[in-house]
Amino acid sequence: MKKIMLSLIVLLSSPTLFAQTLKVSSPDGKIVLSVNDDKNPNYAINFIGESIIKPSRLGLAFKNTIAFSDGFTISAHQEKSANEIWQLPWGERKDVTDHHHELLVTFATNNNNGAKTFNVRFRLFNDGVGFRYEVPKQNGLDQVEIINEFTEFTLNNPKKSTAWWIPARGWNRYEYIYNTTDVASVDRAHTPFTFKLDSNTHISIHEAALVDYAAMTLNQKRPGVLKADLTPWSDGILVKTKTDFKSPWRTIQISKDAVGLLNSDLILNLNEPNKLGDVSWVEPAKYVGIWWGMHINANTWGSGEKHGATTSETMRYIDFAAEHGFAGVLVEGWNVGWDGDWFFNGDVFNFSKAYDDFDIAAVSAYGKKKGVRLIGHHETSGNVTNYRNQMSDAYALYEKHGVRQVKTGYVADGGDIKRIDEKGIIRKEWHDSQFMVSEYLHSVTEAAKHKISINTHEPIKDTGLRRTYPNWISREGARGQEFNAWGTPPNPPEHTTILPFTRMLAGPMDFTPGIFDMSFNGLGDKSNRPQTTLAKQLALYVVLYSPIQMAADLPKNYQANLAAFQFIKDVPTNWQESKAIAGEVGDYVVFARQERGGDDWFVGALTDEKARTLTLKLDFLDKNKRYQAQIYRDGKNAEWINNPYEMIIENKQVTANDELVLPLATSGGAAIRFKAL
Repeated sequence: MKKIMLSLIVLLSSPTLFAQTLKVSSPDGKIVLSVNDDKNPNYAINFIGESIIKPSRLGLAFKNTIAFSDGFTISAHQEKSANEIWQLPWGERKDVTDHHHELLVTFATNNNNGAKTFNVRFRLFNDGVGFRYEVPKQNGLDQVEIINEFTEFTLNNPKKSTAWWIPARGWNRYEYIYNTTDVASVDRAHTPFTFKLDSNTHISIHEAALVDYAAMTLNQKRPGVLKADLTPWSDGILVKTKTDFKSPWRTIQISKDAVGLLNSDLILNLNEPNKLGDVSWVEPAKYVGIWWGMHINANTWGSGEKHGATTSETMRYIDFAAEHGFAGVLVEGWNVGWDGDWFFNGDVFNFSKAYDDFDIAAVSAYGKKKGVRLIGHHETSGNVTNYRNQMSDAYALYEKHGVRQVKTGYVADGGDIKRIDEKGIIRKEWHDSQFMVSEYLHSVTEAAKHKISINTHEPIKDTGLRRTYPNWISREGARGQEFNAWGTPPNPPEHTTILPFTRMLAGPMDFTPGIFDMSFNGLGDKSNRPQTTLAKQLALYVVLYSPIQMAADLPKNYQANLAAFQFIKDVPTNWQESKAIAGEVGDYVVFARQERGGDDWFVGALTDEKARTLTLKLDFLDKNKRYQAQIYRDGKNAEWINNPYEMIIENKQVTANDELVLPLATSGGAAIRFKAL
């Protein structure tokens, strides 16, 4: 379908004699965006004839000049299109299609009191819309302090729309259980913010390419009017920059159903191409680690009798990893600084000095002989100045010992990141402020100099920068597996049926699946424990994408159930293609993924607290091949509360013309390998 692009002029009384409306459509014509300058710059979006974003305000306000708002009218526009395929070095798929129509709108004013012009660039894809502000150099606007962003997303019938959301600007960063409410009941929320209209259209608001700018949260001004609410610096300023500058893309993913959101590449397409050049040193893989034992109190991060990160214990994990084909061993607690209440140890962490019972040279050499890399760990406890001062030496030490991946941690309450400014004054910042947006990216670019990939915990949210910096290999940014050890309450059964439609729309998550022992605190529905069946733990490896996946449990628990452990050993972390097959937010989800460079497919299916039976069509398989389906599914009497372990492992020969019936227990799942014959 041809692109729709036209200009209309309508007579108005104010603020100008004439107001213009420009329109642009998606390549398939289903999404139509209108840009208008009546009273102030604004936009609106229709999807298949339905108004999904009513006229919504655009603009910015500055500390020392006039705001981009009233009096700015459309003075020019340009249009172009793109249709190309680019490749991910690793990811959910190898080939990504970027097909969009673009409209660049220039707004200008005759006001003589300051800046006179700004641009808004809109891109429409078949799966949604992105737009950003582009502010050129001009008289009256050089050094910039943004004090407000006027961007709004105005919805119809907010009381009849369902939203899945977590609160923003809170103490626990992004690590909350999701709320399910009508949109009118939403307070300040993080993005991705996903909601369903009463027409069943599904929408998710987020941002892409967040660089040198404050993160956007959403604040509801009045029912249905969601406003960009940028996270401030400690002095209250939102963004400090200079012209010319570009904001991140504001993104609106749109689908007629829930599954369509899962198959969107909008966020990646709005990021810049790889800036690092050859990234063959970035290594997607599975790993094990000295980690879960600390969460269930079998070990400690700090030194002493129960210290987990010892030379002997690490070598034991390396032996296990080598025996079962894992590429790395994560070691937390090896460096000086963990003793006492480490949550507050940001001032004393030393990232190059080991405890006496850990020999990093001996451990890395032992791993090299076994074909297993040491995976590094840096916990900052929120003192980013202390970390930055040591970062270069710490990465050089890891590079010397063959470390290719580092897990970084920024454990601190929201708003409690410790920054020491150029005058030596302590400042406290938010994890998602402009300062920390740049600090996280600095760690990634510095790591790249040492051919190290970064897995950020307590991170800034993902906005697709893995395309530009492919060594930003994964991150946390949601309630992960560790909450099932000590969280009160732990993650509920619906949690992992919500994550794919919310947090995972932003990018990979290091959720750390694979817990086999559900009873370390006892079974039942009141204990801190994974509220899943064993089969669901396997399904998570396919459903919750990450190029690095941890087998999170203790080695002894895998050795006790090698039959089920086989799926974790077999499942890849890098994919040729990924397809969401079925799902509804908060109820269930099914993914199929093809291994990168191979013929095998893998499926993960999981459900919430309700048992259900799913019929899986196998038409995603190669029609010219036969496959052995290796199926791991809930047993007849399995249920998550008292009988999570019962599982059936069976083999069937299938083709693309077949169907599989998958009975899922309460909080259950199924994991399947389709091995090409």
